[in-house]
Amino acid sequence: MSKHRQPVTVLPVPFHHGASRPGTDGGPQAVLQAGLLEKLKQLKRPATILPPLEWQKLSKDRRSMERMRNWGRVQAMNEDVAELVLSIAKSGAFPLTIGGDHSISIGTIAGLTQHIQQLGVIWIDAHADMNTPKTTPSGNLHGMALAASLGLGDARFTNMYGVNPKLQSKRVVLVGSRELDEGEKRNIYASGISCFTMHDIDRIGMARVMERAIAIASYGSEGIHVSFDIDSVDPGEAPGTGTPVRGGLNYREAHLAMEMLYDSGRVTSADLVEVNPSLDPSGRTARLAVELIGSLLGERIL
Repeated sequence: MSKHRQPVTVLPVPFHHGASRPGTDGGPQAVLQAGLLEKLKQLKRPATILPPLEWQKLSKDRRSMERMRNWGRVQAMNEDVAELVLSIAKSGAFPLTIGGDHSISIGTIAGLTQHIQQLGVIWIDAHADMNTPKTTPSGNLHGMALAASLGLGDARFTNMYGVNPKLQSKRVVLVGSRELDEGEKRNIYASGISCFTMHDIDRIGMARVMERAIAIASYGSEGIHVSFDIDSVDPGEAPGTGTPVRGGLNYREAHLAMEMLYDSGRVTSADLVEVNPSLDPSGRTARLAVELIGSLLGERIL
């Protein structure tokens, strides 16, 4: 099926228990209200919006620990996400998961890699999400999502579906990193994944960085998953996120990244996470999220 006509199935995941700051549970609804369905119709993409994942059923789950806060809720939610994403992928649709905090990507990748074993990943984020329970300064599982997918961390998250690791480091790329914990730096070097920081983007430009990132994630892969954290964008453009860091991607750099990913013809799934509408009553961040999804799915200036 042509990438221009592949149907899109949107999975809203209103969840915040992987982060310190509440509010990302309102992210999916904010993105939908900002015009996501209308954008997909404009792009002539057949679209299905699934009902929001009911994380409320997890409210009685009190399993937690200092180094993995709310791990019971995060585990149960990710098991549900993995099953739904796997079903979407098997149906032939493009899985588009809308968070929620970045911990939901543990389930997204677990489900996808049951369908596409040789999956490339481009993780666009101000943070690496490469902590483990041994290195985390916060205990927040949204900061461990990529590490878990690479087999680093607690078995409750690394061994979903009995497959560990889910990803091969030679096909995983970080883009836009600018706030890394010391333990994450060690894990990045030890794992062998590629990392293009904001310094690299400043030095060689976004186009060159994305060319390299796409080539790395494409090598020997059956498709690329794009995991886009809205905090990769400078908070001057995207104020509605719980972990803002100055000096991020500007408006055009973010769009160029998405446009080049679409042009590659290699992207088979995506998630967009960490929109927190409680921190942006104007809705500016949610509208930007819709625009970026549009660029990823083929919208052009001309």
